Amino acid sequence: MIRGSDVKERLPSWMQEWVDVIVPGSQVLLILVVTRLAQILAKRLFDRIAQRYDLPPELAVGVRRVITFVLSVAALLLVLERLGVSGTVLWTAFTGFATVGAVAFFAAWSVLSNIFCTVLIFITRPFRLYETIELLESGDKPGLKGKVMDINLLYTTLQESEGAEGPSVVQIPNSLFFQRGIRRWRGGHRTITAG
Repeated sequence: MIRGSDVKERLPSWMQEWVDVIVPGSQVLLILVVTRLAQILAKRLFDRIAQRYDLPPELAVGVRRVITFVLSVAALLLVLERLGVSGTVLWTAFTGFATVGAVAFFAAWSVLSNIFCTVLIFITRPFRLYETIELLESGDKPGLKGKVMDINLLYTTLQESEGAEGPSVVQIPNSLFFQRGIRRWRGGHRTITAG
């Protein structure tokens, strides 16, 4: 029986150096060709199924994309495995990146929401600087009331009426103005805007 190391030793010395590159390279090429053929075959098979059972075109496009994605990811994993990358290392890296990405997305969601609501406040102008407004609570409860002193990317600052300790300010996230109703006073007239 002939082993791979015996064949490698019989080759000329200049060719022995390239065997370690040519064999994995040809395996990677074979994986890519087989994956592409499988994608074409799966697409044709699913197109026939879609025509026979009169499936909606949106479903057919979605299923084709899922099939292509799954086969591409499987091919990528096989190629990386042929190049010497461990599956355990890949899985650990993927889950780590996915966790960090999910945490970053949820952390940024609140900030992005407030920034978007700031743009909407400037466009729709539910209130203006130096107007007195009240952010209504549900039911008969009194809400946050004060004079609009500043509108920045994240917060709107209200100066509350003077209490026992003097005037105070409260910063309200801009997204709250689109979740609750707003009562505002313009020149002695009271207006209520639904959130």
